[in-house]
Amino acid sequence: MITHTDPGIFHPQAASMNLPGIHKISLDQPMHWLREGAQDMARAWPLSLFYGAVFALLGFGLVNAAWDKPHLAMALTSGFLFIAPVLATVFYCVSHRLEHHHKLPHLFVPLLSWRANPASLGLFALMLVFVLSMWERISAILVGLFLGGSGIDGLTDLLRFSAIQQYPEFVLAYLAFGGALALMVFSLSVVSLPMLLHRKVDFATALVTSFMATRLNFPAMLLWGALIAVLVAIGIATDFIAMAVIFPWLGHASWHAYREMIERD
Repeated sequence: MITHTDPGIFHPQAASMNLPGIHKISLDQPMHWLREGAQDMARAWPLSLFYGAVFALLGFGLVNAAWDKPHLAMALTSGFLFIAPVLATVFYCVSHRLEHHHKLPHLFVPLLSWRANPASLGLFALMLVFVLSMWERISAILVGLFLGGSGIDGLTDLLRFSAIQQYPEFVLAYLAFGGALALMVFSLSVVSLPMLLHRKVDFATALVTSFMATRLNFPAMLLWGALIAVLVAIGIATDFIAMAVIFPWLGHASWHAYREMIERD
């Protein structure tokens, strides 16, 4: 249930949960978050680009290690969106310090940001690992059903335009299952992880708050999710080179999305 107090602020109610207020945002807010994220990245460029490069190399290594196994390479490529919120905690930490005009942390301090709420953050990470493993199995089933005996030996063969034309039913099924799973993960994580780092709340409260924030601001959040998907796709299409800049940019921007959507305590 949702109650209204101040105009533009919604106060969701759930049994035994103390949920924060959620601001109603306009459709142009995601572009504002990108601008603020770029400003944070410019102010903290040594840390931002260092971690951006590390995570880009991690993504490149994982995808290329499975390049000759189409279902696994595709699962890891698209699954990068599923695990990205956990990796982005380092950028939430940096943006939080910039917001309060603190000095930038030392190089490895952002990696320890999980200590602010270890139990809940650990549960969230386990949830994402489960989702990624489930997506890998779904991907394997789809490849087996639609591409069994097709002669496609690797991701290079599958990404050819001729293969996409030849197997449109596979493309549609893959996009349908992947899109539904991505939408679920996005709605549950868009504000929950920065919230877990910033406030002493439990895992369930953060998930419900994130889901309610997405539901109440669905048009703007749909645009935000689409922007993230397009930018990540650009990063992957450049062999993860552009990801070194795109990842920290989106990480910092996601912090501002949380701060503008969730009522400040």
